[in-house]
Amino acid sequence: MSRLLASEIAERKAIKKIGVVGMGYVGIPAAMLFANAPQFDKVYGFQRASATSGYKIAMLNRGESPLKGEEPGLEDLIRQVVTAGNFECTSDYSKISELDAVTLSIQTPFLNKKDLLPDFSALKDGLKNVGRNLRPGMLVVLESTVTPGTTNGLAREILEQESGLKAGVDFALAHAPERVMVGRLLRNLREHDRIVGGIDEASTIRATELYSPILTKGRVIPMTATAAEVTKTAENTFRDLQIAAINELALYCEAMGINVYDVRAGVDSLKGEGITRALLWPGAGVGGHCLTKDTFHLERGVQVLGKGLLDYPAGEPSLYILARHINDFMPAHMLNLTQQGLERAGKHLRGAKIALLGWAFIANSDDARDPPSESFRDRATEAGATVAVHDPWVTSSPGVTIEHDLETVLSHADAVVVFTGHSQYQNFDPLAIRKLCGTSRPVIIDGRNVIDPDAFIAEGFVYKGIGRGDKNGHAIVEI
Repeated sequence: MSRLLASEIAERKAIKKIGVVGMGYVGIPAAMLFANAPQFDKVYGFQRASATSGYKIAMLNRGESPLKGEEPGLEDLIRQVVTAGNFECTSDYSKISELDAVTLSIQTPFLNKKDLLPDFSALKDGLKNVGRNLRPGMLVVLESTVTPGTTNGLAREILEQESGLKAGVDFALAHAPERVMVGRLLRNLREHDRIVGGIDEASTIRATELYSPILTKGRVIPMTATAAEVTKTAENTFRDLQIAAINELALYCEAMGINVYDVRAGVDSLKGEGITRALLWPGAGVGGHCLTKDTFHLERGVQVLGKGLLDYPAGEPSLYILARHINDFMPAHMLNLTQQGLERAGKHLRGAKIALLGWAFIANSDDARDPPSESFRDRATEAGATVAVHDPWVTSSPGVTIEHDLETVLSHADAVVVFTGHSQYQNFDPLAIRKLCGTSRPVIIDGRNVIDPDAFIAEGFVYKGIGRGDKNGHAIVEI
């Protein structure tokens, strides 16, 4: 442990003032929990006053949540900490100089996943803003999911260059990756174990001090910064792999004429000592900011940090990248099912009107980052179909018109395609849907297993569903 850094931290005493850079799905709930913890005095949320996201500043300072969808407890907590004066959102990064600790929750996408080069432009800007205002004894924590080696590499270099200070000597630096899912943000931050990886022992201890007060059931798991980076990318890569496994099984079951959900229930029934399975659910595709790119962060990490050292069968593709390709294929499969359904109804994809239900990538949320519905929409449009999009939660998304009136979208639709399992789509009346479509033989494609196939088939629909080989070739009922 650096005695100089330990001395700088001791001089500052306990962490009292905290900054959170990035007011999104991770930064907002984290800032609110910090602000609600009695151990801390003040929390600043830092948000750029840009044309696309600057509106969040005023909303948060009014005690309102910019995040829509079902997010239990968040709106109330925002109102509570703002009213108490414990939280303030600002675009003035100079206030960082007044703080004891700063976290960064900034997106880290890939512009071109084939070249394995991440787009760290937003993260770099955030690090520069922090570095320019960094003071001795402060703690900086990256919560963003990053390529292994980034904390002790790129982040360290930018912070040191901008501040003139040295990491591990003048200031503490750590990686503590977020582990949250929309729809349960506060609960996840409180209850999930927190991975904390400092660049040295003093940094790990200081970061542990930051996160311990907001944990209820969760505990801190300390490790190195690089190990923490690999932990985060690996856990999302494994989840993506599990989804790919069940998606491929769903394709197999369709081809063999059986119900993947029966098979899943059968496999899951075998339990006992030494039997460990985590069977997920098949679906129309994988979306969101994390699973669609974290595999590539892990792959780039081993290519950079493990160059020349990886012992792996020559010429064999990465299992993880293959899983990504399977999940990326599912929207194309949804279009194949749509085309097959239309053909059974005596129609063609070209010229058809498709009602696409659900733009958000996850149920009952407004999170529309990298949704699989976008790939489907693009493919269907290229094939000559007209696509109308409905979502009850997403207010807007670049490049797409989102309608909130379901009847408008369903009106005169040749095919209804369910992409998101929103609650609104789970209690459809087949007769009412058929009347809105206004055709004698409408088509319905279920990408999330949220409708009753038999009820729709009985009303004259042509039905197709992911993994529903038992129903996809059903006899057509004449109405």
